[in-house]
Amino acid sequence: MAPQPVFKRYTLANWRGDMAGGISAGIVGIPLALAFGAQSGLGPVTGFYGAIALSLFASVCGGTPTQISGPTGPMIVIAALVVSNSIQTAGSLDAALPTIIATFFFAGLMQAVFGFLKYGKYIRYIPYPVVSGFMTGIGVIIILLQIFPLVGKESPKGIHNILRQLPEMFSNFNYEAAGLGGVTIAIIFLFPKITRTVPNILLALVTVSALAVWTDFQVTNIGAIPSQLPDFQLGLLFDWELMDLELIFYSGITLALLGSIDSLLTSVIADNVTKTKHDSNQELIGQGLGNMMAASIGGIPGAGTTMSTLVNTNSGARTRLSGVVHAVSLILVLVIAGPWVSKIPTPVLAGILVTVGIGIIDYKGLKHILRLPREETVVMIAVLLMTIFADLIQAVALGMILSSILFMKKMGDLAETQTEVMSLGSYSSSNSSPGVQEALGEDETLCLTKEMEEAVFVKQLRGPLFFGFAMTFQDIAKQFQNTRVVILKMAEVPFIDQTGLFAMEEVTLDLKNRGIAVFICGLQDQPRDMLTKIDLIPSLIPENFLFPDLATCVDFLSRRQSLDFSEEE
Repeated sequence: MAPQPVFKRYTLANWRGDMAGGISAGIVGIPLALAFGAQSGLGPVTGFYGAIALSLFASVCGGTPTQISGPTGPMIVIAALVVSNSIQTAGSLDAALPTIIATFFFAGLMQAVFGFLKYGKYIRYIPYPVVSGFMTGIGVIIILLQIFPLVGKESPKGIHNILRQLPEMFSNFNYEAAGLGGVTIAIIFLFPKITRTVPNILLALVTVSALAVWTDFQVTNIGAIPSQLPDFQLGLLFDWELMDLELIFYSGITLALLGSIDSLLTSVIADNVTKTKHDSNQELIGQGLGNMMAASIGGIPGAGTTMSTLVNTNSGARTRLSGVVHAVSLILVLVIAGPWVSKIPTPVLAGILVTVGIGIIDYKGLKHILRLPREETVVMIAVLLMTIFADLIQAVALGMILSSILFMKKMGDLAETQTEVMSLGSYSSSNSSPGVQEALGEDETLCLTKEMEEAVFVKQLRGPLFFGFAMTFQDIAKQFQNTRVVILKMAEVPFIDQTGLFAMEEVTLDLKNRGIAVFICGLQDQPRDMLTKIDLIPSLIPENFLFPDLATCVDFLSRRQSLDFSEEE
């Protein structure tokens, strides 16, 4: 499957599916955009602005034709922190806006840079336990942030404060707000069991909001929504004196990394549905441009949204036109339905976000947590706890470090179990041990003298000689006693890294100082190139000590009158 081109000629065959997909995704995206905008601290309408800009630019310029982009749960968690920290530092929202806008713009710029540098391919190297723990942590954060708004109260700042003040939630309990939030959650979860024709989130938003207006419940509404397109706010990017540059850089990088991961994971999901292949680097460029434009009009940042993308593809969308239709549908809602949108109760949006948080949690990973290898479980739990109580990017970094260390240990252990050391006498009968025939090869035959059987040893190496195996390699080399020649059989060593290279140099030098000659057979191109670059070949191991296979090497030894190579090295 070849990556889709950036631009594609649209046909009438795709028109109906793209229109249906874009409109359907827009209907689903309305309540989510409002809810995420409200949670950001900048107001519900900023969710609309971000969704419009992202959907339009990411669709036209991105690398996944059917992906719908907009504010997402993971991105809104960081965006809300940026807004909160900026206001705390500047003293007011107006004074904090330059920092906020610059942070969101910088995040989009870095995403585009990631795309130009072709970093998109590295998404495949994030282990599943890291993604699982991270997504579950994000889901828990979103739920915790909505507990107080769900009952009509303002949420404390920070997860620690929320947990500490949780008992206070039940004092002066607003039963009307809690009822609206509870009904919202119930409709979202139960209505799909009846029919999926009507989007459950939109149904909950409209029905419960109408109920609140009809009953005149005493709850807080989201407030006035401008029924017009936003103005450009790029001028704020030049108010350097009002900016927190450290916050802009750190939070911008965090948003860029998080948005890239979120978007490319959604791109993979879209590929599975449409049986196509996205262009990861082009997708990052499109997402970056979308977030830069969203920041330019005062919108919140986002990424590819799994829910809206699935609605889009399942409705028949196959080209970029669907994303444009999605953006246009949001613009029409903003311009036409602004006065009605302002009457939506805050607990309704909180209920919607609770269901979003519940949906983000990786139940598949949690379900098998007791059956998974202990190391992977530790990584997942560590990332989960770090995500909730510390920092999202630090959580991913910790998970990657732990996963890398555990992977290297496994590979080192595997290489150790597959490494054999035996004298040539062990090869006199191909059935003397289970590994002899495999190490020797079906077509190899040996003619051994008594001295060769006792004084020549073969060390079989399998797999890459890297830092995870270097120490074991050095320890095994110390086993050689009463030895004149060591043959390193390296036909199954495709790669040597710097640590393995220096370990091999140290071992070779140690053996040479003990009067032991080192021969190599079956050396592949990369290892040979590395050994030559550091002059291990020919300084420590002469060219005539290299052989294509073990039989040739042994034949060379059998023709000699002595196994003393001290003068030849």
